[in-house]
Amino acid sequence: MSAKQKENNFIRKLATIIVDKRYLFFLLYAFALVFCIFSSKWVEVERDVTTYLPSDTETRQGLVVMDENFTTLATARLMVSNVTYHEAEELCTTVENIEGVDSVEFDDSEDHYRNAAALFNVSFTDVAEDPATIEAMNTIRDRLSGYDLAVDSEIGTDLIADLNREMTTILIIAVVIIVAVLTLTSRAYAEVPVLLITFGMAAALNKGTNFLCGKISFISDSIAVVLQLALAIDYAIILCHRFSDEHETQDAREACITALSKAIPEISASSLTTISGLIALSFMHFAIGLDMSMVLIKAVLLSLLSVFTLMPGLLVLFSPWIDRTRHKKLLPNITPLGKFAVASRRIMPAIFAVVLVAACILAQYCPYCYSYTEVETAKMSQAQMDVRNIKNTFGSANMVALVVPSGNYPAEQAIMQQLKDRPEVKDTLSLAGMEVDDYHLTDALRPRQFSELIGLDYEVAQALYGAYALDHDQYGELLSGLSEYDVPLYDMFLFLRDQMESRNITLSGDMQQTLDDLFAKLDNAQLQLQNDRFSRMVVYLNLPEESPETFDFLAELHTILGQYYPDNYYVVGNSTSARDLADSFARDNLLISLLSALFVILVLLFTFQSVGLPVLLIVVIQGSIWVNFSVPTLTGQPLYFLGYLIVNAIQMGANIDYAIVISSHYQELKNQMPHKQAIVQALNASFPTVFTSGTIMASAGLLIGNLSAQPVISIMGTCLGRGTIISIVLVLCVLPAVLVLGDSIIERTKFKLKGIDHKIQTGSGTVKLKGHVRGYVSGIVDADFDGLFHGDFKASITTEKSEKLSPQEAPKELQEGDEEDV
Repeated sequence: MSAKQKENNFIRKLATIIVDKRYLFFLLYAFALVFCIFSSKWVEVERDVTTYLPSDTETRQGLVVMDENFTTLATARLMVSNVTYHEAEELCTTVENIEGVDSVEFDDSEDHYRNAAALFNVSFTDVAEDPATIEAMNTIRDRLSGYDLAVDSEIGTDLIADLNREMTTILIIAVVIIVAVLTLTSRAYAEVPVLLITFGMAAALNKGTNFLCGKISFISDSIAVVLQLALAIDYAIILCHRFSDEHETQDAREACITALSKAIPEISASSLTTISGLIALSFMHFAIGLDMSMVLIKAVLLSLLSVFTLMPGLLVLFSPWIDRTRHKKLLPNITPLGKFAVASRRIMPAIFAVVLVAACILAQYCPYCYSYTEVETAKMSQAQMDVRNIKNTFGSANMVALVVPSGNYPAEQAIMQQLKDRPEVKDTLSLAGMEVDDYHLTDALRPRQFSELIGLDYEVAQALYGAYALDHDQYGELLSGLSEYDVPLYDMFLFLRDQMESRNITLSGDMQQTLDDLFAKLDNAQLQLQNDRFSRMVVYLNLPEESPETFDFLAELHTILGQYYPDNYYVVGNSTSARDLADSFARDNLLISLLSALFVILVLLFTFQSVGLPVLLIVVIQGSIWVNFSVPTLTGQPLYFLGYLIVNAIQMGANIDYAIVISSHYQELKNQMPHKQAIVQALNASFPTVFTSGTIMASAGLLIGNLSAQPVISIMGTCLGRGTIISIVLVLCVLPAVLVLGDSIIERTKFKLKGIDHKIQTGSGTVKLKGHVRGYVSGIVDADFDGLFHGDFKASITTEKSEKLSPQEAPKELQEGDEEDV
């Protein structure tokens, strides 16, 4: 028995087991569904995309250092419009007196009051996630509810919950569209619930197993279900149509076994291009690509599993209703489009070549952005509109943190002094910038200066300095005298607090209260600005978060810090994140484009056994990608870089299937009829598949783009929906003409895989055949043979053995009489 026969026998045996044991599979899937309902709650979701930056980037390293060493207390920018300055002062007092608010920054400068709008910079006593902080923010909203209020803060916001609500709405609308599309392309109304149950189970399995991937990004968590539907619905449709074909001549059980045995290789091959595009994502330096590829590849594989093991049983179960609800073909043929492709075969490719070059050039100038602030979405939440209103009135708050080794106070003072004189700097915050009377916290004071500052007896101050010297093993200062001994004011305050808590020093009531208030502020400063290892200085810039000027100034910040610290310092903020993402994008862009095209080409080479055909298909789909990303260039709308990378891979991996369907039909039909007629018939045969898959993919993308307020998600949806529509237009209007015109290239670049003879044979007589035949043999033949046939034939023959027999060698029963129809 040949290897191919063994493979066919194995697949058929497997299909028989799946169909006959369908109730066992139903039970297993029921258990899996119950498990996934609980396990879906185990998934941890990461909302910060900078977490996925390469570990060697400054932003990633700096964020790790800050998370380990500092506490970032909550802040908010509140803008109240249409108020007088006197009213704004009263509102400032109101906010200051709310429990949980530490301070409110407001004055009569244009940074805080302009055009009858007041801007309050509010600092809270705890972190944004603390219940007391959330309660304080809610109180602020209640107290200012009668005013035109805009809030820029993350306090009390739940990105994941908002996304889940959006995606639930999107999924409901998508299901309605899918039901309508499937109804149009189905052969029986009862096929639709079979398809929906199969997909619903696949989606539940994927969501319930996401915990196996560890913590996943909010992007993967939110859009995986919709993208899984768009990417994998084809597999269920293929099996459904196969079953319908086989059920014409066989009972439900046999039809399902035959359909599944034929569909497993076909569907598995079809999934390879999609998986290839997703695999390319995993090679991104920016680890969000690996995160998405793991979730989506798992989604595709689980969809395959559901189609292969659950759907066959459903088809048998629903077969009585499928038989009773059959309907006529609802989608029309597109014969005019095919005839147009033939008529324009010399014009359309030339026009496409011009468009291809222009789109390639325009796509290179796509205005990418690397932060959310510049992205406009079709839908905007109230929080996004508030941020935009504040930005339009008072500008953006571009904050950069400088993290340096602690202990070098003179260096910190010098750095802050240099930065204050720069026009790019709006304001700074650091220990070196905090003042107590006429001194800064980092100034070194002698005992007499310290005693005069806080009203402490000089002798007590000297004793305090002596104790400090002993505690820090500075015995030389004790021997040389303490009058000239200077200690940074911040360090001495902390030491004084320790001595007071140890009851080594007791002060009068008024002085005690004054120092207690000061110590509370020092605690906040210590949490946010300094510990034993690092100091943090905060710089507010007059520059946008991302621009060439901003990136140039970041380089200058490194130069300034490098004057005082040889290494181990970091510049961290949205601007440095944007710079690092831009650097990562420059590498990932080329990598993803090359790998996705390479992987897909390899799949197509083995599928079509031709060099020319894969190249033509890739050119058409790559052209659709370039046209897609020419749109932002023409509209001037910034495109978030992540949307480009992910959609580039998905569009290449998924939309190439549309081109494959048409090309496959054309390659088969042109062996049976003239090329011009073959392309017309190929378009008619392919249109239901392209229409179904393309409509679902485009609808899913556009729904996400228009109904999600999250910029990353929205941009990805918009690009995916637009790209799918462009791909459909090109494969239906341009690809047919390209195939007809380039047919000679396709034929000349064909090759044969070792051990397989694949060729078109024409003749008459008797042939001894062991293999597969598709074509005309005194009638149409599409079957596996192991024997003889006699008659006229023009067919595509994939054989392990084929031998033409002479009339004398043919069996007598085939030598007598007329040729038989085979």
